[in-house]
Amino acid sequence: MLMGPPGSGKGTQSGRIAERYSVPHISTGDALRAAVKAGTPLGRLVAETLASGGLVSDALITDLVRERLHAPDTAKGCILDGYPRTAAQAAALDTMLDAAALIVVHLVASDEDIIRRLAARRICDGCAITQSIQDDTEDRNGCPYCGGNLVRRADDHPETVRRRLSTYAQFATPVIEYYQDRPGFGTVDGLQSADKVTAAICDHIDRFAEPSA
Repeated sequence: MLMGPPGSGKGTQSGRIAERYSVPHISTGDALRAAVKAGTPLGRLVAETLASGGLVSDALITDLVRERLHAPDTAKGCILDGYPRTAAQAAALDTMLDAAALIVVHLVASDEDIIRRLAARRICDGCAITQSIQDDTEDRNGCPYCGGNLVRRADDHPETVRRRLSTYAQFATPVIEYYQDRPGFGTVDGLQSADKVTAAICDHIDRFAEPSA
């Protein structure tokens, strides 16, 4: 399970770690879309909820994750991204798998560092590659890969980021407290280079998994 505030690199690292260990990367968004596409009973319920303008409940998200964890491709494990979001969901997750085998990595970074990181993040409106800029002149120069326009995502503006970080702290703190005394819990500095973060996560996974290997 990988958790971290917006801008900590969680999405990037989830994909890298999933590839490194040849296990699926499971996010709640992916689970929702997959269930709807597959037309499972849960998927139909999700589709009806979304079509009516309602919000998918915590209980329904938990059921979706449980269903996804029963899929054959998770036999060797998986990377959970975006679940659990509450202590109640964490307790529910313990009933779905071997709690003693759960490895939790928390990517840490200060709010101000994340605000600075996201303020420098741009996405190309041509090739959609996300990249960082050093100063505003790089915006004017365009994308170095395809020449497209570099634009800031709406949710990367500093005030928006502050609100997102506040929301994250509210739900993440109880989850961190739920896991932090477990042997499988570890923290990694999310502000290191992406390669160093990946290496640190793999070191934690391998160190924890080694006794039972």
